[in-house]
Amino acid sequence: MESALEETIDEWHASVNGGDLERAAKAVSDPVVVLGPKGAGPITPGQFAEWVERSGITMTPRSWHPISDRLMVVEEDATWPGSETPTRVATVFRVTGQKVSAALRLPDLRSALELAYICREMAATE
Repeated sequence: MESALEETIDEWHASVNGGDLERAAKAVSDPVVVLGPKGAGPITPGQFAEWVERSGITMTPRSWHPISDRLMVVEEDATWPGSETPTRVATVFRVTGQKVSAALRLPDLRSALELAYICREMAATE
């Protein structure tokens, strides 16, 4: 049986991979914190949906790594329009309620796990 954390992240992947802009906007909080090769910071759900449309990315989950009740690292195969082979990446997801409140994409599983553990420890000391 899937946890609420996994269900929320599954919904995020389904909306992104399906290119469903309305569904993508509903899958994230306002704001949602993002990290990727072009920068980091908070964006609105509308801006997130625009990114889904502009990027044309699909992200196929390959492995799941629970960090806490709100944090999960998912290793994924990412593809973009025109890419010949998938690129392996990893995303640190934070879930608040039933929405993804952070999606921090990193180039590999190790760096994503390191960041996730730091985030978990920071949250534990607030």
